[in-house]
Amino acid sequence: MKSEPAECSIDDLARAPRQTVPWTGVRNHQARNFMRDAMRIGDGVLFYHSSCAEPGIAGLAEVASAAYPDATQFDPASPYHDPRSSPDAPRWVHVDVRLVRKTRLLSLREMRERPELADLQVLRRGNRLSITPVTPAQWLAVLAALDEAQGAAR
Repeated sequence: MKSEPAECSIDDLARAPRQTVPWTGVRNHQARNFMRDAMRIGDGVLFYHSSCAEPGIAGLAEVASAAYPDATQFDPASPYHDPRSSPDAPRWVHVDVRLVRKTRLLSLREMRERPELADLQVLRRGNRLSITPVTPAQWLAVLAALDEAQGAAR
């Protein structure tokens, strides 16, 4: 799950009540469908910082709720307002995300250098989705990359 640090960083998540935030503002049908149809409470989340000086995975989180209507779609003052959506027929949903742990930054460059992550959807040229699925093998490869650096730092 990608977030711009200026909007919600891993540190913001760590400071949030119960270290949980609603993942609001998703306005892409495919990303919405991932949240609505595929995500389950307890699923792992790679918390990815995007649109910043050094993009990459900044921490691990987990899905903390089932999908439910994103209230920002109904708020005319929100940049995520959708005038075509109504409380009776919401178009957009979100899930809550809870911090598992902040990690060292696994940079975009470093991920691109790892052959086992070559098919990671977030690394595909032109990928603009804020939410992309990760296979179990990719999840383990990311954890291994984070653990390698942790071990080297000891």
